[in-house]
Amino acid sequence: MAILDFLNRQFIDVIEWTDDSRDTLSYRYPDDDKQIKNEAQLIVRESQIAQFVYVGQFADTLGPGKHTLKTENIPILSDLLGWKYKFQTPFKADVYYVVTRVFTGNKWGTSNPVMMRDADFGVVRMRAFGTYDFKIVDPVKFLKEVAGTDQHFRLDEFNDVMRSRLVSVFSETLAKAKVPALDVATRYGELGEALLPGINDATRDKYGIELTTFVVENVSVPPELEAAIDKRGAMTAIGNLNDFVKYNMGTALAEGKAGTAGIGAELAAGLAMGQSMMQGMGGAAQAPSQQGMVPPAPAPAAAPAAAPVALLTPEQVAQALGVSPADVQQELEAGNLKGRKIGSQWRVPQAALDEFLKG
Repeated sequence: MAILDFLNRQFIDVIEWTDDSRDTLSYRYPDDDKQIKNEAQLIVRESQIAQFVYVGQFADTLGPGKHTLKTENIPILSDLLGWKYKFQTPFKADVYYVVTRVFTGNKWGTSNPVMMRDADFGVVRMRAFGTYDFKIVDPVKFLKEVAGTDQHFRLDEFNDVMRSRLVSVFSETLAKAKVPALDVATRYGELGEALLPGINDATRDKYGIELTTFVVENVSVPPELEAAIDKRGAMTAIGNLNDFVKYNMGTALAEGKAGTAGIGAELAAGLAMGQSMMQGMGGAAQAPSQQGMVPPAPAPAAAPAAAPVALLTPEQVAQALGVSPADVQQELEAGNLKGRKIGSQWRVPQAALDEFLKG
């Protein structure tokens, strides 16, 4: 009996593993140099996969359930061991349990700026970070490329190994997708969903894992690009600059904020608005004549007295229009607002300002 007890202690009858850590990705069953007995029981629970490895070669993969180890259900291992039909002798092999549930809330981020080519701004440097959820879908590839022969491979080790690899995959996928920098910096949710299929194509083939969610929480760009994005947004909001100037001037007139230097401009604006209304009505309204009555002839208009040409400084024009002097300077240099440059100073005739407002 002592000899039988000794022999029984050298063989493994039941192989099972219960995960109570919640952070284990793969676990190698400790055989303590024991051999697996003929028709031993292998128990694989939900969210687990058992992977046999014999002398460094990957053999059979068994899913959840209770399995009796015979040649019928481990054909690859039986072939590696040289059993053509069935075996009767114990054997040695490594059994890895791989956890297939979803691991959530893992962080990713770029330690260095990612270079990408943008159609609007040229070469752009970006930093990004966020979170992702993943699961193991190919245990053989995962054990071969990620966990290796680690007896107890945990989530913190996975994050150390995969953080830089995921950033590399993210950079490559972002470059292939050719997402504009304006969208990258403002549409985080849509960006993560759009990049997820491309990232999964790479992670499944390379590492045997699949990301169930990929969230971009923040993207930062250099300050000069932020200023360019803000400026472009402001110009989009303004739209037509001429209409914007007229709107500001009308608001200033309504609130009584126009200065004395802009009185002529205010009158010109009123005249322009009146002319626009008259043109919209099809000309001057004709007063209805009563039957038998002849309308009186209009009184001849008095000849206007010659007045000196008023010249305004850019600051006076800016105050009248409700804009900055830099905006007036830009319109003068572009030729939209006619003016005269005397030395290094600009002067704007009142008639030129009136013509600008009419346009």
